[in-house]
Amino acid sequence: MKTNLKKTIIHYSQLNERINFEAMKNTIAERVYDFLKNYPPFKMLSKELLTTISENVKILYFETETKIFEIDEPVGDNFYIVKDGAVGIYSGTKNGLADKCGEGDIFGLRALIRKDKYQLTAITHEESIIYSISLDLLQEIMQTSQEAKEFIITSFATDNNSNTKQDSVLDKLFANEKNSFTEVQAVQYSENTITCSISTSIQEAALLMSQHKVGSIIITKNEKPIGIITDKDLRFKIATGKFGIDQKVDKIMSSPVITSAKEISIAEAQMSMLKCNIAHLCITQDGTPDSKLIGILSEHDIVLSYGNNPSVLIKEIKRSKETAILKSVRQKAEQLLKAYLEQNVDILFIANVLSHINDAITKQLIELSIDEMNEKPPVNFAWLSLGSMGRNEQFLLTDQDNALVFDDVAENEYTKTKDYFISLSHKINDKLNQIGFEYCPADVMARNPKWCLSLSQWNNQFKQWIVSPTNEKVMLCTIFFDYRLVYGKHELVSQMTQSIFKSIDGFEIFLNFLALNATQNPPPLSFFRNFLVEAGGEHKNQFDIKARAIMPLVDAARLLILSHHVGNCNNTILRYQRLVKLEPQNAELFEECIESYKKLLHFRSLQGIRNNDSGRYVDLNSLSKSDKLQLRSSFKPIKDIQELISVRFRLSHLR
Repeated sequence: MKTNLKKTIIHYSQLNERINFEAMKNTIAERVYDFLKNYPPFKMLSKELLTTISENVKILYFETETKIFEIDEPVGDNFYIVKDGAVGIYSGTKNGLADKCGEGDIFGLRALIRKDKYQLTAITHEESIIYSISLDLLQEIMQTSQEAKEFIITSFATDNNSNTKQDSVLDKLFANEKNSFTEVQAVQYSENTITCSISTSIQEAALLMSQHKVGSIIITKNEKPIGIITDKDLRFKIATGKFGIDQKVDKIMSSPVITSAKEISIAEAQMSMLKCNIAHLCITQDGTPDSKLIGILSEHDIVLSYGNNPSVLIKEIKRSKETAILKSVRQKAEQLLKAYLEQNVDILFIANVLSHINDAITKQLIELSIDEMNEKPPVNFAWLSLGSMGRNEQFLLTDQDNALVFDDVAENEYTKTKDYFISLSHKINDKLNQIGFEYCPADVMARNPKWCLSLSQWNNQFKQWIVSPTNEKVMLCTIFFDYRLVYGKHELVSQMTQSIFKSIDGFEIFLNFLALNATQNPPPLSFFRNFLVEAGGEHKNQFDIKARAIMPLVDAARLLILSHHVGNCNNTILRYQRLVKLEPQNAELFEECIESYKKLLHFRSLQGIRNNDSGRYVDLNSLSKSDKLQLRSSFKPIKDIQELISVRFRLSHLR
């Protein structure tokens, strides 16, 4: 490897030798423009701004195995985008490949914005042409285009970013959302602020910082911030001998301070720091220096906040090779969930994010489990999530429900094939348990031979449940009909769905039995509008929000969507949204069901986080009057949807 930083600004003659352009009539700037316009954030910019950027881009050439920058090297004033070639991003030794950047990928961005030393090393894997873009142009991009600003702030959560990969992840996570992650997530600032008065000596202030192990101290007057001293001030103003330690803090403090209200988002905080070239924001009651100091926000806090960014978590999952690391990622997701709930982020958005994280963890565990087997899977298979996870509604760490389907095989190969998949399922179920997903009490898991079947066996199983609908079989349908593919062959799941609808067509009265099950739980309020609570047992006098409020809406949506022969639509909210279009005459009721379901999921999730449990059983005595009113307001659609079902499926004849 070449240890020297061999950077060459390419001249026109060199470009002609190294790049095969379609039309030599174009200027260099036009060629840069034609390239950049295809990649975010540049494709989000106006033609005028992108032209300016293209005219000021530096074009660098690196030979193979050349370092572009390395760990602990001071950051310059540029970040990079790969035009041609490939660049490896390493953490530590050359064996620690963190990412590989190809055409259109940005790297070196976070260190530039944080004004920090590089924490990673960038080395070319082949001859490469790199575009270098200055900090000034970056600031202009962020100030001019809101969309580009959001993309950049989300992207620099890591030192190395593949725009193509990052863009696809963000598209999935934030599709059709009015607010991006960076807009809706508030920064978690520190309320444990160390302060002193203006009469304090520099030595006393430094001792306070050391005692409390903090990197800054705020100088206040009447509880209002008037200045700040940081470790940097002590290094450059005291250690160099410019000022004596016995002098007052006003000699070295930065003043006036930059302040913000506590509701500031990650995007806004980073923009303020970038604009003012600072590393700390003072959080005050009304966001101005003339109000009481309530906290301090540092760049470190922002880095920690980005650790809970969904795209960062998913990237961390894909790199993880140990269950313990995946468990820590899921714990970070729990904090992300808490932040979303406290900020009243739309519950469907939360469902999309948590579903992607849960699926990514499950996929990684499956890959790790396959690697532990002595051989690869003998035939194609599919791993299915069931129940709340199958509906993309498992926010909290509750028990796991899953199943496995594999391709049909010859009779003499069946036992060996099934044994393989049961053994594999044991490994996967055990790893999910280690992550925090409890084993299913009813053993509805793929390791159970009853739920690890070939395609034809599953089809026969579903048919038998449908044509002979006992109470137990109908109950199983409510679990298994919410299956969703997480890993494996999609065609297996499609064939299962087709088989279910074929069986229902041949025995339509099954839907009536499913309707009877969907209405078995009465509305959650008694005649006197009191909550119906548990009469005995461990949860006596507690309200079962899952069984009495959430599941009636879930069961109704499943039944009605099945009656319309709509497959691959498992999420309860999405089912009601589809029903709005299928039955416009009942659109108002379905909209009410959507709003109620969102409130109930939000309420249960908050209860679970506060009580560190599943949130299922609610102690009514712990609720405020407003909480009880909110719950009651969510119950009306349950009665109405059950009445619609009773009439449509003529349940009076079956009771």
